[in-house]
Amino acid sequence: QEASQRFALPASGAGGAVRQENLVLSTAGTDQVKGVLTLQGDALCQADVNLKMPRNNQLLHFAFREDKQWKLQQIQDARNHVNQAIYLLTNRDVNYQFKTGSEVLKLMDAVMLQLSRARNRLTTPATLTLPEIASSGLTKMFTPALPPDILVNFYINLNKLCLTVYQLHVLQPSTTKNFKPAGGSILHNPGAMFEFGNQRYEVSHVHKVECVVPWLNDALVFFTVSLQLCQQLKDKISVFSSYWNYRLY
Repeated sequence: QEASQRFALPASGAGGAVRQENLVLSTAGTDQVKGVLTLQGDALCQADVNLKMPRNNQLLHFAFREDKQWKLQQIQDARNHVNQAIYLLTNRDVNYQFKTGSEVLKLMDAVMLQLSRARNRLTTPATLTLPEIASSGLTKMFTPALPPDILVNFYINLNKLCLTVYQLHVLQPSTTKNFKPAGGSILHNPGAMFEFGNQRYEVSHVHKVECVVPWLNDALVFFTVSLQLCQQLKDKISVFSSYWNYRLY
């Protein structure tokens, strides 16, 4: 229940606006990328990003279009798994009596599965290929439009909201460099190559900035505590079951 409140799940059908939070993106020791994000539940509703180009120190500024917001699928999925865990625990009559220990064990396994999936969605960002990032709807979120040699990706890693900016250069058809398309990864390194729109590119620079989302940190703690409580209950049932079997024997 504590975790669900952090995700701003509506309680008993009661609505209410989800709070907005302004988050500052930064990385110690570098000012290549700076930004301010507005997070509302599972949606980035505003983003202002400044990018300093390393070649000429030109400063580029990008912001979300006013009619756009970007859903963070990891938060959405984690919230849904928490909701499912609560449903498993509360979808019985208030006077329901469990008949056997195995019935409780089965319920705990189902709840723990949902809690583990919720936690894993926050701790394990998706691996994406560079063409998948290039074709993502995120590239159409910004005004002015992103130049063709810039790719961006937002994701959650534990309690942090991360922004990765990739700067690209075009590989000429006459280049002698061996072309090896990069596979899926959470973070691509300089030198990674890919083909998109009949054009070949290579990543020249990678900038990663991040910010802590305090309520995500709380949620992760509550996932851990909840899983521990479930396991403790399973252990107690196993002990009593063994004792009962021994007495019968």
